[in-house]
Amino acid sequence: MNDDQLLRYSRHILLDELGIEGQRRLLDAHALVIGAGGLGSPVALYLGTAGVGRITLVDDDVVDLTNLQRQIAHNLSRVGQPKAESARLSIQAINPDVQVTALQQRADAALLDSLVPQADVVLDCSDNFSTRQAVNRACVLHRRPLVSGAAVGFDGQLSVYDTRVADAPCYACIFPAEATVEEINCATMGVFAPLVGIIGSMQAAEALKLLAGVGTSMAGRLQMLDARAMEWAQIKLQRTPDCAVCAAHRDA
Repeated sequence: MNDDQLLRYSRHILLDELGIEGQRRLLDAHALVIGAGGLGSPVALYLGTAGVGRITLVDDDVVDLTNLQRQIAHNLSRVGQPKAESARLSIQAINPDVQVTALQQRADAALLDSLVPQADVVLDCSDNFSTRQAVNRACVLHRRPLVSGAAVGFDGQLSVYDTRVADAPCYACIFPAEATVEEINCATMGVFAPLVGIIGSMQAAEALKLLAGVGTSMAGRLQMLDARAMEWAQIKLQRTPDCAVCAAHRDA
């Protein structure tokens, strides 16, 4: 690290659990962020400010006026611009040393199969079930840890799916792809603005811990937030023995 980096990241370096070596691991890391909206905004900004060396942002949407109530990576001047590019500009305005790649594309199986193997951690900040399943399949196949968040209304949830960890489930163990799911989105249900900030910030924290090799990840635990009462509930998660996604890859 050069002198500017030692100063910029000094509050990380002062942490005994992180220190210079942990910060170096962040600088050398590559994070893949799927979605640059409500969850992806705080995720992208915190990964960038923390010094994750390379960040790839994937989102096929553009900034809309209704997004600005909660999607803090965007601003009024960028309405109509691609969200991934808007988030890239916001990161670079804070930390120009971070290499940010912005892709205005749908995160389909082919794209994920190309991008996931290049990443050290994947953060799912998408807003639909099919994308979450596709991201999970790619992470299981390429053995990459997945930090998954969701938020709608006043309810949020967060977990880490990392099948490299003994007995830890994948996303499909808990939410099977064949299950009937009623899609709920912010356009029809609304979302409490700070909720996406809370969940997204926690996703960033879990990713940074994984990349720096500090603390204990949330693999095997699902945390759920009721922001009406600001109460958390936690559920211990277990693998599904015959999971259609991860069972065949567990001892690969």
